[in-house]
Amino acid sequence: MRTSDIRIRDPFVVADQQAKTYYLYGTTDEDVWTGPASGFQVYQSGDLQEWEGPFQAFRPPPRFWADQHFWAPEVYEWKNAYYMLATFKSDKRCRGTQILKAQSALGPFKPLTEGPITPKEWECLDGTLFMDKKGIPWMVFCREWIQVKDGEMYALRLSEDFQAVHGEPVLLFTASQAPWTKPVREANYITDGPFLYETENGELEMIWSSYSEKGYAVGIARSLSGAVEGPWIHEAEPLLDQDGGHGMIFRDFTGKRRLAIHAPNRSPHERAVFLNMEELMGKRPV
Repeated sequence: MRTSDIRIRDPFVVADQQAKTYYLYGTTDEDVWTGPASGFQVYQSGDLQEWEGPFQAFRPPPRFWADQHFWAPEVYEWKNAYYMLATFKSDKRCRGTQILKAQSALGPFKPLTEGPITPKEWECLDGTLFMDKKGIPWMVFCREWIQVKDGEMYALRLSEDFQAVHGEPVLLFTASQAPWTKPVREANYITDGPFLYETENGELEMIWSSYSEKGYAVGIARSLSGAVEGPWIHEAEPLLDQDGGHGMIFRDFTGKRRLAIHAPNRSPHERAVFLNMEELMGKRPV
């Protein structure tokens, strides 16, 4: 099938350079908002245009704690295994990011721990993994507006096996601190979809999503210290504000940086979109 045939939110691409295969993950349940959750699918391709699949990357095991809102899976290869960070929810427990493991990019992924690695009393989502210059793993995640009104972005240091945390979450910024964000739903500000990356000149930046005057959008924040803990400053204008977002960045097999987003942000019309990126004199990518 072609990319335009696949309904998907929060697309995440793993580019296997050795096998020359792209793996596409995302939020793939039919009713992602109110229906019972079934799991995550994965597709594979050699050109980002024609895809094989879907293959079952994750199906909840018996007595799995969550039964709704299976959102935003991200997959990383680390020490000869694959790790998935994904959002889950149940009526009895707060939404949170849990980490799963598999021996293949196609899965099956199995939970590393009994529950989310985000704080139990917080409503959290969209955990993303980042390895700092010392090789220390961090998870950056969002604390939802439904609890704090002004959505928050946090960093949490992980153990090397991803099964535990070190220390308390570090607040990086709130959604309203970005000049381009606009409130929605009775003056609430939303944080969504963080993804960290290093620019060509070695700066640490983050793309993340919220709402602008034109709708769902992607903005850029930059760490002044070059470290995950920040402080973080924001570009005055969003990178994209055409009703698409929840982005991530990867390199294609020609070495070019690509930005993956879903657009439009309206169900059931969401599709993965892959955009070319270019950094101009070490400034924001376009």
